[in-house]
Amino acid sequence: QGFKDNLHAVFCLAENAVGPLATRPDDIHVLYSGKTVEINNTDAEGRLILADGVAYACKDLGADIILDMATLTGAQGIATGKYHAAVLTNNEEWEKACVKAGRNCGDLVHPLVYCPELHFSEFTSAVADMKNSVADRDNTPSSCAGLFIASHIGFDWPGVWVHIDIAAPVHAGERATGYGVALLLSLFGGASEDPLLNLVSPLGCNGDSPPEEMERDSKRRRLV
Repeated sequence: QGFKDNLHAVFCLAENAVGPLATRPDDIHVLYSGKTVEINNTDAEGRLILADGVAYACKDLGADIILDMATLTGAQGIATGKYHAAVLTNNEEWEKACVKAGRNCGDLVHPLVYCPELHFSEFTSAVADMKNSVADRDNTPSSCAGLFIASHIGFDWPGVWVHIDIAAPVHAGERATGYGVALLLSLFGGASEDPLLNLVSPLGCNGDSPPEEMERDSKRRRLV
């Protein structure tokens, strides 16, 4: 797509299968960040590898913008519904950009509450740096799950961190929707040489296009 910036895709994958090395309740893992995690919920396994993924992006790839996207929590569908993914970020500009990018491309997004000073205590552990699941499932569990991931790059990290929980909009009945591809292209389109992606991107796009040119591009976008 003609991207000019240095982009990496890190796939955080694991087989959720029972075996002699499977994670068990009360296990304590040392994650790639160096932080320790007490396992109090073996079904909250995805966030463990996502935490390693963002830590790898920070430490090994030197990324200054990290976006993680995953089908993380069933609570996402309750928090933002079946059609809007949930976004949690440490940067207000990028929160607004995600919402606008979603409207431009059709992959809708709505913000979650970002408040680690009030919510990260849900993971308090007496024997590790944190637990892997919340103490109170009624206290914004989708936000907390995202905060678990962010904690492995640090809440004082100076870069941009964006977490998008796509648990509900990736499915329509028993079929997959392909949600997320258009959102990423739209969100990062300002870093592309593609004029159409420049048009739909809420970040780094040129707002000086004449109205007739924008209308022509808009018609082209509908055809695409």
